[in-house]
Amino acid sequence: MLRTRPGTTAAVLFVTVIAACPSAFAQGRLADATGLDCSFTVLSTAGWTAGDAEVRVDPSTLSLRFEEIDTDGATAEIVGPYGASHIIVRQTGDYLHLVQMFTVGPLYTTTVIDRETAAGRWMAVHTRHEYTDTQLVGFTSRPELYIGDCAVER
Repeated sequence: MLRTRPGTTAAVLFVTVIAACPSAFAQGRLADATGLDCSFTVLSTAGWTAGDAEVRVDPSTLSLRFEEIDTDGATAEIVGPYGASHIIVRQTGDYLHLVQMFTVGPLYTTTVIDRETAAGRWMAVHTRHEYTDTQLVGFTSRPELYIGDCAVER
């Protein structure tokens, strides 16, 4: 005869329900986002000089706009001058992640955090994983981290 402690059956049932329906419990306020209008005001650029890592912090005016965000289908579109790129979307708890991969190698990520910075705007981080030997003004050539916020459209 199988004996269990009181509450064990209820705990197993609860874990089973959560595992079967994670989206019902893990969805935050960002789960129904359909668009993002992001502004990043701080930029840190990383690099290496003589093998030593270094970082520089500057003001930024980067703006990004994401549309047709589909957290169930895990897709989105970005509005910009460089054409379409493949974007993967994942909403996990208090975070909405957008991962942008380019066919030539770089990886960009944007994460919106379910914390308000101002009325209707949410904390956001954007990173660019890229390195080229030549640096051109206005183009990413070193790893970059942007800090700012996004307005969320539903």
